[in-house]
Amino acid sequence: MQPQTRSELLRHGALVVACSVLIATGLTLVGHARLDENLVYSLSIGLCSWLSIDLSRLWFSRRRAIPWPGGGRGLQGWLLVGAGSVFGYCVGMAVGSWYSGRPLHLTHFASPLMLSSPLVITLLASVALSFFFYSQGKARFLIASVAQAQRDAAEARLALLQSQLEPHMLFNTLANLRVLVASDPRRAQAMLDHLIDYLRATLGASRVTLHPLADEFARLGDYLELMAVRMGPRLAFTLDLPAALQAVPVPPLLLQPLVENAIRHGLEPVLAGGRITVRARLIDATADLPQRLELTVQDDGAGLPPGWTAPAAGTPTAEGGAFGLVQVRERLATLYGTHATIQLIAPSAGGTSATVVFPLKPQTPPPSQDLPPCQLDHPVR
Repeated sequence: MQPQTRSELLRHGALVVACSVLIATGLTLVGHARLDENLVYSLSIGLCSWLSIDLSRLWFSRRRAIPWPGGGRGLQGWLLVGAGSVFGYCVGMAVGSWYSGRPLHLTHFASPLMLSSPLVITLLASVALSFFFYSQGKARFLIASVAQAQRDAAEARLALLQSQLEPHMLFNTLANLRVLVASDPRRAQAMLDHLIDYLRATLGASRVTLHPLADEFARLGDYLELMAVRMGPRLAFTLDLPAALQAVPVPPLLLQPLVENAIRHGLEPVLAGGRITVRARLIDATADLPQRLELTVQDDGAGLPPGWTAPAAGTPTAEGGAFGLVQVRERLATLYGTHATIQLIAPSAGGTSATVVFPLKPQTPPPSQDLPPCQLDHPVR
């Protein structure tokens, strides 16, 4: 028996005992027998009814998703509750009669005197509690089913977004490789070797929802080595990952689109190129916010174009880096909901800084949630 099932049975048993004690106390106060006799009758009927119903429904539904015979539908559940209540009533009457010293005959169970007795209250309470437990269990099952469906949808959405990111990077690299094949075959061969190593390293890791931050930085290093073959001395990069953050789980390919944008829109338009710096740091928890991870991709290139605005969710994969920003924001929204933010800043020193902040643990919200638009904190130059 699973711990969750045992915990559920204990809660049910405690509630049955509490209700039985209340019924026995009430019967005593109205002058129906002594308290000890009423307790024996009430507890015997209540516990026997509960045990027979709860254990039977677990046994009959052991291979079903819903822990009730017939999946909680039709007459099977009603029959089980009715049969368990009658069984508990009969056993409880026998135990109570034995304890009180009163003779018990089969005719007592169907006599008008016994059917009109206050002890029948215990039987009715047993039936009511059984249906209360059933309603609670069904509600929990439905809530769990909805949560599982949301998790499945979120995982499917992440897989779709990631499958879009990988071809995007691959097509860009192959386009660069095509140019180098004609102009510089030696560099093209070196770039192809880096691409093979990159694809081999990412083949397994790219099919998971989360992986260690150290792996994300390692894959960024492979990608930047690829770009360094094409750009030569025009590209310099720094990867700053503290040892304490290497094992923090993050979505795969989260930073690569931001690095691609930094190269394409920040460094390539500048004749001298520039440097890309990728940093990770931990933001301490506050009274309102949990501990969070901050990832920054900064370049000292051309900066944001005049009149640039953050792309909205659903923007087609086209110009202006819309693909990378939209995909990163949607992936963050799928895993962290509104607890994650992405900001694109034009520092006064030049270049562009993209900062992603999210909690250390995913929230797994419904897939319909989206993050607020990227924020432009400082005007472009």
